Amino acid sequence: MAQTDWLLGRDRRSEATERIVAAAADLISRWGYGAFTIEALAAEVHCSPATIYRHTGGKAAIRDTVIALHAERIVDAARDAIADLRGPERVVTATITALERLRSDPLAHLMRQMHPDPTDEWVTNSPAITAFAAEMLGADNDDPLAAQWLIRVFLALWCWPVKDLADQRAMVRRFLGPSYTAPAMEPIRP
Repeated sequence: MAQTDWLLGRDRRSEATERIVAAAADLISRWGYGAFTIEALAAEVHCSPATIYRHTGGKAAIRDTVIALHAERIVDAARDAIADLRGPERVVTATITALERLRSDPLAHLMRQMHPDPTDEWVTNSPAITAFAAEMLGADNDDPLAAQWLIRVFLALWCWPVKDLADQRAMVRRFLGPSYTAPAMEPIRP
């Protein structure tokens, strides 16, 4: 059970974890994920590597936490934009909003350093990203393949951006939106 620290006014463990994660995000953004080490992080927050592992886990766990915290702003913006939308307009608006926010957020630079390969299975297999894609599709579309398709289209647009944002918006409206209006098709079997 967490106890409130009399000096901090909150749980000491939570405070330590937040401080470690904030320092990790700063180091990763300055040096890149490849140069980031637990030892450098421990030196930055003035503790031992064992303390880092105890509070946050290893390098991959820290990466996931940093991305999740930064991504929450982008996810919240998309949620606000699609609150009352359904169907293709929901998917189009979520995609455009998330792409625009991602490109203007420091997370984009951070994520490219962490995952420069768009075929990295970590991204497409992430339960958090899959859940977000399913949420963007809406409650009336519970097709896991549709969520995976949205993730892959989004990654393609993010990794290989269209220089003219008007063209990008037009492509998303013209090609992505209609792909979510067609009735579900039976899988094609070889």
